[in-house]
Amino acid sequence: MPNVVKPPRFDLYGGIHKALRALMTDTLISLGRMDGDDPDEYAEMTQRVLTLLEFCRSHADHESRFIHAALEARAEGSTRFVEEDHEAHEREIEKLVEATIKLQKCAPEHRSADTNVLYRSLALFIARNFEHLHIEEVVHNAILWKHYSDVEIGAMHDAILRSLTPQEAGFILRWLIPFLSPSERSLAMSKMKSTSPPAAFVAALEAVKPHLGEREWLKLLTSLEMLDEEYERA
Repeated sequence: MPNVVKPPRFDLYGGIHKALRALMTDTLISLGRMDGDDPDEYAEMTQRVLTLLEFCRSHADHESRFIHAALEARAEGSTRFVEEDHEAHEREIEKLVEATIKLQKCAPEHRSADTNVLYRSLALFIARNFEHLHIEEVVHNAILWKHYSDVEIGAMHDAILRSLTPQEAGFILRWLIPFLSPSERSLAMSKMKSTSPPAAFVAALEAVKPHLGEREWLKLLTSLEMLDEEYERA
């Protein structure tokens, strides 16, 4: 009797966590190489840190409202540890926001030292978040898969998407799609192509294209059964 390979379960965390890891590391690296003597770069970079922190806060809120509530409904007490993590992260976010706003107003002669302090603090925050993301992907996914069907988990995912503002959805798209594997990217964009108005889908492609390499872009168009000329005409 041939072996039957089961398809993978619906992974509620995988994609968005790739986006988070990419956003966090890119922001940290950019902060570390920032030119504090360039006013425009300085202003842009400190705002990027604030944007990252607000996104982390929003992401945790979505998890608590949509995923943790579902987990508690069928596995009471299963989210206690991660919720404690969320509370600790919120306290860290507040401190980092304060430090970043302070840096925005910092006198030029103190910028280098204060930037290094923020850089190290942000690095520790990201390190703790990486551990947190791993726990969710391993422990929480196991609980979800035990107590919920893929259809139900998919409904949670869709509910989260519906709760996003257009600005939030666009921001997530920019950090999500480029950092997926080619097959994951194709699946996500194929679903968008089938459910979105053509103009909205082309706008999504335009947002993604600058962040893909040439081979990645061609693979995506091929998987979508499109050519560059068709994309340009769409």
